[in-house]
Amino acid sequence: MRRVIGKALATGCAAVAATLALAACGGSSHHRAHPSGAAPRTATVAPASADGSAAALQQQFIAVINRDAAEVVQISNPHGLGSGVVFDKQGDIVTNAHVVAGGGPYRVTDSRGRSFSATLVGTFAEDDLAVVRVRGASLPVATFASSRNLHVGDIVLALGNPLGLRSSVTMGIISALGRTVSEPNGVVLPDVIQTSAPINPGNSGGALVNLQGQVVGIPTLAATDPQIGGAAPGIGFAISSSTVTSIAGQIAKYGHVVRSHRAYLGVELAAGLTRGAIVVAVQSGSPAARAGIRPGEVITAIAGQQVAGPEGVAEVLAALHPGQSVSVDLLTPSGARRTVKVTLGQYPGSA
Repeated sequence: MRRVIGKALATGCAAVAATLALAACGGSSHHRAHPSGAAPRTATVAPASADGSAAALQQQFIAVINRDAAEVVQISNPHGLGSGVVFDKQGDIVTNAHVVAGGGPYRVTDSRGRSFSATLVGTFAEDDLAVVRVRGASLPVATFASSRNLHVGDIVLALGNPLGLRSSVTMGIISALGRTVSEPNGVVLPDVIQTSAPINPGNSGGALVNLQGQVVGIPTLAATDPQIGGAAPGIGFAISSSTVTSIAGQIAKYGHVVRSHRAYLGVELAAGLTRGAIVVAVQSGSPAARAGIRPGEVITAIAGQQVAGPEGVAEVLAALHPGQSVSVDLLTPSGARRTVKVTLGQYPGSA
């Protein structure tokens, strides 16, 4: 399975194409005549040998793939298939929530082709993460590294099951860190890793690993180019390992999330006719209720950032933290403007 996002930069594609075309025409096109009767000279060229560093890097790729392939599995249900990463010795496997959407039964297939029945432990749709569990499979457990140690330019490999092809690998670099991206269903993912490693249908829930074979992210989204309607090459997104280990660890232990680390306002919203987000309902006891926000008002800005509809509110909140005090600008039904201070809460866990 793969989710796509509607925004991707297409600027510069024509320039790149032109550069490639020029490069392709850059070979020698002039031929010098040889003296009458003289044979053309030839040079003896020694076979090319791989540079030592390149050979070492290749061996590093081979070692990582050989080890990590067994830690990444295929997850299927009647609605499709995706990938998962073995999380602990109890047989817990972390994947994307959208991979397990629609319900079971679930099957887990490892890199050797062995198939096991799996049960759903829990999901947290707000971070697009879920955990399924298999019993008695003795699957090797993946090693997770802190995504906080990543740098733009780091080489990464994406392991998964694109198009059902088990244990497939793509390569790229870390293109950006700390992105906030929106899924088509309105879920907003903060602190996301952007990578040039291609992410194809079935890669979702797999592993984004560094050259030490440590998992640094879970591939989740591939961008689309709105001009052509297809995939935007080299723009993929992965949930950071820091988020994955926290959320998956809670699901594995409790069956649900008890501490989401997400800011919570406590309102139900609808899109406004012009701008902002209409407050349809305010949840009792929520930060919004304590601040005096009322149904019928329109949220126009949070923490000084203008918002356009419910998705805009979600995107701003995704970058904020529980306990943070922020201003919320409101437009009342009578047309008056007012600003309230809200101390954001912790987004409730999902059972």
